[in-house]
Amino acid sequence: MSLFKARDWWSTILGEKEEFDQGCLCVADVDNSGTGQDKIIVGSYMGYLRIFNPHPVKPGDGVQPEDLLLEVQLREPILQVEVGKFVSGTEGLHLAVLHCRKLSVYAVSGTLGNVEHGNQYQIKLMYEHNLQRTACNMTYGPFGGVKGRDMICIQSMDGMLMLFEQESYAFGRFLPGFLLPGPLTYSSRTDSFITVSSCQQVESYKYQVLAFATDADERRETEQQKLSSGKRLAVDWVLNIGEQALDICVVSFNQAVSSVFVLGERNFFCLKDNGQIRFMKKLDYNPCCFIPYCSVKEGTINTLIGNHSKMLNVYQDVTLKWAAQLPHIPVSVKVANLQDLKGVIVTLSDSGHLQCSYLGTDPSIFQAPKVDSREINYEEFDAEMKALQKIIKEATKTQDILPKSEKHGDLIVTADVSPDLDAESQAIDSEVTAEAVPSVTVKITIQSRVTAQKPNLAVCVQAPLAVTCDQFIFGDLEPDSSETVVLSVFLKGNCSPSELEGNCVVSYYIPTGIPKVAQCNFRLPLRLICSPAQPSKAANHKLTIDTNKPPISFVTIFPDFADPSGDDQANALGFQFLTGSKTTLLASKTSQRYRIQSDQFEDLWLITEELKLRLEEHFKKQNCKDFACTFSGSIPLQEYFELIDRHFELRLNAEKFQELLSERAVQFRAIERRLLTRFKDKTPAPLQHLDTLLEGTFREVIALADAAEENQANLFQAFTKLKSATHLLIMLISLWQKLSTEQVAILEATFLPLAEDTQELGWEETVDAAISYLLRTCLSKSSKEQALTLSTELCMPKDTSRLKKNITLFCDRLAKGGRLSLSTDSATQQAAVMPG
Repeated sequence: MSLFKARDWWSTILGEKEEFDQGCLCVADVDNSGTGQDKIIVGSYMGYLRIFNPHPVKPGDGVQPEDLLLEVQLREPILQVEVGKFVSGTEGLHLAVLHCRKLSVYAVSGTLGNVEHGNQYQIKLMYEHNLQRTACNMTYGPFGGVKGRDMICIQSMDGMLMLFEQESYAFGRFLPGFLLPGPLTYSSRTDSFITVSSCQQVESYKYQVLAFATDADERRETEQQKLSSGKRLAVDWVLNIGEQALDICVVSFNQAVSSVFVLGERNFFCLKDNGQIRFMKKLDYNPCCFIPYCSVKEGTINTLIGNHSKMLNVYQDVTLKWAAQLPHIPVSVKVANLQDLKGVIVTLSDSGHLQCSYLGTDPSIFQAPKVDSREINYEEFDAEMKALQKIIKEATKTQDILPKSEKHGDLIVTADVSPDLDAESQAIDSEVTAEAVPSVTVKITIQSRVTAQKPNLAVCVQAPLAVTCDQFIFGDLEPDSSETVVLSVFLKGNCSPSELEGNCVVSYYIPTGIPKVAQCNFRLPLRLICSPAQPSKAANHKLTIDTNKPPISFVTIFPDFADPSGDDQANALGFQFLTGSKTTLLASKTSQRYRIQSDQFEDLWLITEELKLRLEEHFKKQNCKDFACTFSGSIPLQEYFELIDRHFELRLNAEKFQELLSERAVQFRAIERRLLTRFKDKTPAPLQHLDTLLEGTFREVIALADAAEENQANLFQAFTKLKSATHLLIMLISLWQKLSTEQVAILEATFLPLAEDTQELGWEETVDAAISYLLRTCLSKSSKEQALTLSTELCMPKDTSRLKKNITLFCDRLAKGGRLSLSTDSATQQAAVMPG
């Protein structure tokens, strides 16, 4: 409990689910009672107008029936309430109520009651103005120095100041350079209006300048208005405060100079009448409302500032004198004289909590109880302390910050891929041109050993593969319960995928609030993307994989593709991809070799990977632990470089399309402006074929956009093919150099750093930086290469010659005995992190 509090003198909750804002609170002697006691006037966005006169029996009392003088529903949202001399012929106070499209002025009067319920109050409409524009806020004062009456200025949402001389409309002026309305106030000392524009500037406009400026019947500046500068609305002074303002207040007390106070979002400003800063205070909180009031010290002004931390801070100029805790966040604060109490703080929250309070303290009445004296057994205390210290020491050794999960985990997710394709394909919106696009069912089971809150399952496969549903949200799982979902995977894009791996990720919370993740991987069958076909003897690209075991019949390792009755399929097998290409797998009858051949270089990858995995699985079942594959041919860099060039060419095309689109869009907007200027002119000039030019430019923009979309689709296919070829290159290098698992991981991080490439960060520059790093560290030939600094900025290269040169040099260094490592023996490069 805070000691410094705003002590509750009187409070109430207004209405139910009503909303209030800054202008909805006002305090004044609105019924002209002459006693000097203020009444509290509150208007709400629901249209309710309430007037209170608090009379608590003792401090802290709630509202009594006789405290509410008046409650009226005006049927329109109330934006602001103000009290002033708004009716001609009398200097009595009247109430001005601002609605969105209407300004109403009421007289509040009381009739002496004959019973114990007290006086009866009522409001009488004196006059009203219907507004042509939607209002935002208003201010009032003796505009032009008139005596004994107040005029009203309303700011509209589109930047027009509408001035009313009591019952009549005077004139309207548009603020120059207006974008959004800001707080508005009137300074009677300088006879000017002060606001904060959307340029984050405090601006002051003289009333005389407003009155003599050109009338604002239409919001436009003609050439004549621009030339006749004497009639234009000119600003008196401007101060850039660099932030939006929440409120403005002008005060002039007897013992202090006249000042303009501006409450910003982060600073509090006090300005002179000419716009110069008297002082400013940087706030370390988010303010919400403020009000300056008279200070007891000569030459200073006190200010109340409420903030979003429910605090009310009292400043004497820039010095914090008091801070009090409020029960709510105030949107408006006022200082009132109520029931012979001067300086009661009235605050209103956005939900309708109205409170009258005074500054004070809230001392605690808690007293510590007396402790019974007793004899202490120090030996028992020592033994207990040693036992506790031993437990703490063991716990700090064995436990981490998070509790360790048990061996089998709190939640287990498993994925079971059906061995057969779906009898009825579940493929949706596939772009593949084949007659039938197959799909395969994946059954995912989640088993929970603990209470799992908000479990969320995400299933991911590499594009162009797709799933029928990739997100599943479950209710809370009880201990030893399970959930099962079934989905189908199919080929959606018109190219072969680079991977047949998929993964499932389940995110959930345990009851202690700690988020956890469980995941598992699954492999999709090869039959999903290709079907059996007749082997082909001729092909453009060929690879030979050596093994240390005799060849295995394809009927044994490829039972889903080979026909047991066909003798010719024991050593030759054909694979027809859904996207159109064919790949052939051959086994040598005399040597321990397998040949993979295809017309498309990238299509060699999936068949080679599948062959390697199935051979390893076959010999693993036979408990043969020394099986190994090797590659002794030359690395097919030339074919690989062709795919790199194709991908890079499409990236260059994408840049060209973007530049052309930008040029055509600028041209299109320029023609539009010319046309609009002619259409708006009262005596329009001939179009001079501008409409034909606009239509032609529009067609060019559409054609360029279509070409850019097509190029983007081709770029995605090229990147998928490049990834497939990169996977194949990594496998061939690892088989060629017999690399370990850690070295293969470095190779994958070097050549496959991106899941997808963009124009801002592409595959070429990222891989080039990674290979350059390896060539200067673990694969360097001398200390001079290690001393060279690498460029830290990744940008799209002009061509691929440097990248291809580095890849060739990389393979050459590996052939000459270089070994991949993330740390080197060089003194200049003790430890490094792999890029990507």
